[in-house]
This record gives sequence, C-alpha cells and structure tokens, in this order.
Amino acid sequence: MRKRFSFRRRLLSFALVTGMIGAAFTPAQAQATTATCRELNIPVTVGLLLPGTVFGKLCVPPRPTHTVQLLIPGATYNGTYWDPPTTPGVHSYRKSQNAAGYATLTVDRLGSGRSSVPPGVTLTALIQAEVMHQVISKLRNGAFGPRFDKVIIVGHSLGSAISVLEAATFGKVDGVLLTGIAHRINPLPVAALFTTFYPAALDPVLSRKYLDPVYLTTRPGTRNADFFLPGKASPEAIALDEATKDVFAATEAPDGLGVSVFTPYTLLIGVPVLLAISRDPLLCDPLLAIDCTSAETVRAAEAPYYSPAARLRTYLLPGEFGHSFNYAPNANEFFSAAAAWADEFVGR
Repeated sequence: MRKRFSFRRRLLSFALVTGMIGAAFTPAQAQATTATCRELNIPVTVGLLLPGTVFGKLCVPPRPTHTVQLLIPGATYNGTYWDPPTTPGVHSYRKSQNAAGYATLTVDRLGSGRSSVPPGVTLTALIQAEVMHQVISKLRNGAFGPRFDKVIIVGHSLGSAISVLEAATFGKVDGVLLTGIAHRINPLPVAALFTTFYPAALDPVLSRKYLDPVYLTTRPGTRNADFFLPGKASPEAIALDEATKDVFAATEAPDGLGVSVFTPYTLLIGVPVLLAISRDPLLCDPLLAIDCTSAETVRAAEAPYYSPAARLRTYLLPGEFGHSFNYAPNANEFFSAAAAWADEFVGR
C-alpha cells in the first residue's frame, strides 16, 4: 500500500510540476510574436526653416534586435498600408517583420495621416527624403528609447522613390527594400491612374483637413481599379483601402519620378537592395515597360540601374495582383521573402 501511495503521490507531484511548467511557458510563447508598440510625434525640420512633426508607430519585438525597418507609404496612402487593422483577407507587413525579429517604425509622410501638413508647394520627394534622414538619425541615436545600429528603409511606390533619394543621397542606411517601383513605367495605365486624382479639398471626407489645392487624392470608388486589378482583393480589403485613403502633394511627383525612376540615380546606392513587385499594370509590359514574366526577367531589366554594391535581388509576387500588393491575398509570401532577404543581407 505504501508503494502504491508513493507512486500516486509521485504521479500527482509530476502532474502538478508539469502543469506549473506549462503555465509558466504558455504566456511566454503567446508573447513570442507580440511586439511592444508606441506612437510617436517626431519633430523634424521641413526644408531649411519650417518645423514639423512626423507621426510614427515604433514596434519592438520581445527579443533584442539591433535592426529597425523604416516603413514609408506611397502616394494616397498612410501608415495603414504597412500596418492595417485586423481585417479579413488583409495581412500586416509590420506584424510579420516584428514576428521575424525586426523592429519597425511605420510613418505617415509629411502632409498625410497624422503628420503635420505644411503648404503643399513646400513638399518634394527630396524634402521627404531629407525628413526621413532626420528620422533615421534619431533611430540611431536612441531618441525613442532603443538605439538601433542598423536601419533598413522600406518603401512602396512614392515611398520607394523617397527611399531611393534618401539612400542614394545620404548613404546612412544598411539596406533598401523597394516595392511598386521600376525604372520603366507603362504609360497608358499610368496616365489612366492620374485621371482618377483630384484635389483633396473636393473630397467628401478629406476636405475637412486639406484645403490646399496642391494636395491630391483618388476619386471615390476608383482604388480597386487603380491599385488592385487584375488581382482579386477581398471585399474587406477594398473597403479598407477606400476608407483609409490619403493624399500626396503634386509637387512630390516631379523629382519622385524624374530622379528616382527616370534616371540611374539608384547607382549611388551602396548597400543591399531588394526590389519587389507584382504583375503590376503600371510597371509591367514587355515592350513599353519591364518584362514581369519572372523575378529573373525583372532583375535583367533593373540590374543596369544598380551598382555591384547593391547586390540587387528581385522578388515577383506569384499570381496576378496590381500595384498595392500588400493587400493581395498571398501578400504573406512577400513578407516572408522580405524577412529572409533582411536576414541574409542585413541581419538582426
């Protein structure tokens, strides 16, 4: 009887200890991919004199990291593009990179979102790049708490043009991830896109904030055709994109396109570059733009615009989707590829 009692007692003790270990480890596992985030209003100088603030959200994963990704949205987008609310059919790039072990700072470009809105004529893509350079310096100096040794600048569309200007002009980043941009564009779809822009002052929602006629947005109901087709985004993704649309200053386009796209300014980038696109009608045409048959054909078209130091890599999202492919149903495939590239060429 004693032996039986001893065995039962040991069994009960083992069960209790096992339960305690499980209780101790379960919360830690649940938190393994949960980043700590806080909102920032970052003071910057616009041009030579004007004070401004850039709104951002800094998210740091639980495990220590020395690398932060600075996420810059494109024209008519704000930080929601990189960090959308939980929505059916929509994936979060920001959360994916935090889960991969990288810190992120998602920003609204000046003039958009919750950043300050200077007179539109004061904004150019180069001014935006210089402002991002100020933000990068603050990330490196520990102005927001953590001090980061490495910065990867990440852009979409106009945000990519700004990223090119920052990286090529100031040379203070460790990696460049460009999406939705190439050195040749498809003129007819691009012209059609521009016909859907109109002054934000006329928009039923954005007119409450933007009275400056230089700020433009998209006409209601046009974003699926502008940015998603020929792909099939979820209805929730389309609704989210329409509900969170934003603006850009028309004065950001001349140097954004004229320097970053239409010249080989990218040759001045001296750090690793990943160029990621979809089968985007704005960029893809084997005669008028670039051949998007494969990642290899994209690289063949783009490699002459980058130096050997860029060690250019290209990524083509599988399937059919348009310009804003963070909202593609399979966007998480790109997110995984982005983290793998960062691991290989920059590191945490």
